[in-house]
Amino acid sequence: MSAATAERRLAAILAADVVGFSRLIGADEAGTLARLRMLHAEVVEPLMAEHHGRVFKTTGDGVLAEFASVVQALRCAIGMQERLRGHEMQLRIGVHQGDVVVEGGDLLGDGVNVAARLEGMAEPGGICISGRVREDAVGKLTLEVEDLGEPELKNIAQRYRVFRVRPGTPERQVMALSSKPSLAVLPFQNMSGDAEQEYFVDGIVEDIITGLSRIRWLYVAARNSTFTYKGRQVDIKEAGRKLGVRYILEGSLRKAGSRVRLTGQLIECETGMHVWAERYDRALGDIFELQDELTANVVGAIEPNLRHAEIERVKRKRPDSLDAYDLYLRALPLAHISMPNEAGQALALLERALAFEPDYPAAHATAAWCHEMRYMRDGQRDADRRAAIEHARAAIEGGADDAGTLSAAGFTIGLVAHDYPTAMRLIDQALDLTGASAQALWMGATVLVHAGDFARAVEYCERGLRVTPFGRDTSYLYLALAMAHCGSGDFEAAVAACVKGILTNPRFSLGHAMHAAALYSLGRTEEANAAATRVLECEPAFTVSGFVRSHAGHPEIWQPFGDAMRGAGLPE
Repeated sequence: MSAATAERRLAAILAADVVGFSRLIGADEAGTLARLRMLHAEVVEPLMAEHHGRVFKTTGDGVLAEFASVVQALRCAIGMQERLRGHEMQLRIGVHQGDVVVEGGDLLGDGVNVAARLEGMAEPGGICISGRVREDAVGKLTLEVEDLGEPELKNIAQRYRVFRVRPGTPERQVMALSSKPSLAVLPFQNMSGDAEQEYFVDGIVEDIITGLSRIRWLYVAARNSTFTYKGRQVDIKEAGRKLGVRYILEGSLRKAGSRVRLTGQLIECETGMHVWAERYDRALGDIFELQDELTANVVGAIEPNLRHAEIERVKRKRPDSLDAYDLYLRALPLAHISMPNEAGQALALLERALAFEPDYPAAHATAAWCHEMRYMRDGQRDADRRAAIEHARAAIEGGADDAGTLSAAGFTIGLVAHDYPTAMRLIDQALDLTGASAQALWMGATVLVHAGDFARAVEYCERGLRVTPFGRDTSYLYLALAMAHCGSGDFEAAVAACVKGILTNPRFSLGHAMHAAALYSLGRTEEANAAATRVLECEPAFTVSGFVRSHAGHPEIWQPFGDAMRGAGLPE
């Protein structure tokens, strides 16, 4: 086509690309490709349709799309990044408005090339825009931007003003600062040079968060939200705004031989001023004492008049054996995958922990949860049912002062023994101890669904999503929300919840199964068939009869789920 006859038009161009795609493919080719297909089906395509965009080119791990207006393109870009917040597959996005050449269904020219260059400048999970886009968005969208000047763009002769966008976080994800002191504990740096020690460092931080959360006058951001900052450069002021806190605690830990060095510093987010800092060198055997000392010092820095009795309340029952603690920490990430095979691996570690420390409540609670997974989704063996209940009772006997222990025990009793009143008494007791416990809220919501109390289950989920808008527990909250909406017949809301939950934890087969059921109930059979395929990719042995049989407390609730799953194509 000659330059004289070429069709040209002004368009807003969005360029998006998956961060580190080659690395992800190298680590897990099949899983990465499955997640990429899901990203397109559940995020890119729905948002393109919602904002009237057209994908005119795909590049394996990226897309180029055109929009009639800058506002539509930016809203689509912001929506994509918000839906993928906390997900392992992240995007870089660039948006530019410029002149393009139309060639069939394709678009060419600097308008496209500039958008692609801006995408390359964006941070993981971020958006870069040109000055033209910013000018058009003024008065129509509220954006925080950082001026990057007029950098040289590869193979682009003209200089363009470039801005990095900091999109406003949706209201439900912003915690308003309350009148009481508030802080977030960021993941500590592992200074040991040994990747195997990551679990140990994360466990120390999680215990510090738990201890601080026991102080009723202190708001502490949930672990699941703060751990999304792991391995990232952190802007303290920005992190404080997003997490809704006045202070941030950060630090590092170095474990060498029989000794450990821990450093911590408390920073006021608004000013960047260091409120308190300390370094501790201890024998490894004193690690629990070190946690208590750090917690007490942080609390003392925020509230100098804190009574000694309040400090004592942060100390929870722990094992005397560091070996038991170490094994428990190794088991936790396996348990949180929430699949029967990994639950078995976690149980092997927990049994060793309990051999060292037979009365370790947290280990008993996690073992109860793992046996529940195996009973509900791996054959309903009576040995797993009995073991789940026995471990739950042992956890309750020794862990009455720990929210995580009580909630896991209550969850197990609810799902395995169908004793819903006892389960909810334990979970609500956990919430009395730690009101911002996302685990207690999603476990409570799930028990309420099993009991048929769908409205209250939705309430628990919404509370959970306010305190934990992104992170590990979010997928469970969305799954419970989807089940509650399905139970009450709101299948549109159920599909929306499933999409968000799947993006957070794509390996969790039950999220896909619920998605298939909700889609089928809406008459979206082709999409339901695709979701059913993903169930079997995650859990090849999944059967509808096994699912319905394992949910025996109120069969009248679960039979319609089973009928929809059959309709979606899942095997009997």
